[in-house]
Amino acid sequence: MPRKKAEKDEEREHRISMEAIVDAYGPEEQAMGWYYYLEDKISFPFQGKCILERKISPLKLKEVVDVIEMAPEDECEREMFVVIRWMDRELAVPLVQLKGIKVDDETEEAIGDWHYWMEQGYELG
Repeated sequence: MPRKKAEKDEEREHRISMEAIVDAYGPEEQAMGWYYYLEDKISFPFQGKCILERKISPLKLKEVVDVIEMAPEDECEREMFVVIRWMDRELAVPLVQLKGIKVDDETEEAIGDWHYWMEQGYELG
């Protein structure tokens, strides 16, 4: 998933280290830290717009979907996924693909934190 590396954002780095992955000593603990951070900060449901196509997802650039919840924990061990309504069913897609539309500040910040983490090239496991 080639993406342009974001400039270092010290405020984001601090928030991520103190809220999302605090006390996380391995990839599994980081994944669960991220999972609960996002689940706590994001106000579901919300509308999301696809900003990045991925081979593992059917979403097309600029497609708008209803995002209803975090995917199950076991789906988020290497990357964060959210559940969307898509073509009469529910499907998990990578959160990095989506930008919130008219979301509250906390939701926007949390999604932005995950995007930043991915753009920096950090990984879970």
